[in-house]
Amino acid sequence: MEKKKIAIIGAGNMGSAIVNGLLKSEFVGASDIYVSDPKETALQELASGGVNISVCNSEVVSKAGVVILAVKPYHYKAVVQDIKAELTPDKILISIVAGVGITDLEAIAGNHIPIFRAMPNTAISLQESLTCISANGNTGPHKQFVMEMFDHLGKTVLINEELMAAATVLSSCGIAFALRYIRAAMQGGIEIGFGAETAQLITAQTVKGATELIMQTGHHPEREIDKVTTPRGVTITGLNEMEHKGFSSSLIQGLLASYNKINKLQ
Repeated sequence: MEKKKIAIIGAGNMGSAIVNGLLKSEFVGASDIYVSDPKETALQELASGGVNISVCNSEVVSKAGVVILAVKPYHYKAVVQDIKAELTPDKILISIVAGVGITDLEAIAGNHIPIFRAMPNTAISLQESLTCISANGNTGPHKQFVMEMFDHLGKTVLINEELMAAATVLSSCGIAFALRYIRAAMQGGIEIGFGAETAQLITAQTVKGATELIMQTGHHPEREIDKVTTPRGVTITGLNEMEHKGFSSSLIQGLLASYNKINKLQ
């Protein structure tokens, strides 16, 4: 597949994570990545990796065939208006801006522009993101390229756009929810006798192992739980105590609270 030069507008946490993931995956070389941000300090570290940097959005867009919009929601209108003159039907516009729909982008960029929405998470820097993607009607010839690019950065799911808010909560916010579990388990590990570093290693590797059990076998989590919950055993005792304290319920309620919040912002 023909490689394309990639422009990333926004060098914040997610924009930088995408750059790092692209470099590690070798999907494109550093010289084929162009990054813009109004803050020069945000660009310096990326420049040390060999990517092209600029404080001018339209400059990087003019050099690239793929444009990734990685800005805050309240900045997207001004940014898209700024680069509109450089957008053409042969260029791909990919927005990772939370809460901004394809029709919102088309209203400024034009409905003749191929537009994708993508919702990755910060594990994209390690090529371990789960990225959900939706697209408008002009993207048929470009879907294979976009899916391949994000497949190099983790795993990719093509979804209907109405599920994008839910995808944001389950995948993007989900990173924080999973990390909060790890932190809590570490604190428990310290209380029962481990040092902080050892507790972190044990907890992180255990979570990684649990994830691989699901990813590689396709089993429902309860199937794997049943293997370690023996009658009158210590595992079932701990699980039941967590459930009595609202473990599953509080997690579900947290997901719903985030989902309701993002819907209010749209």
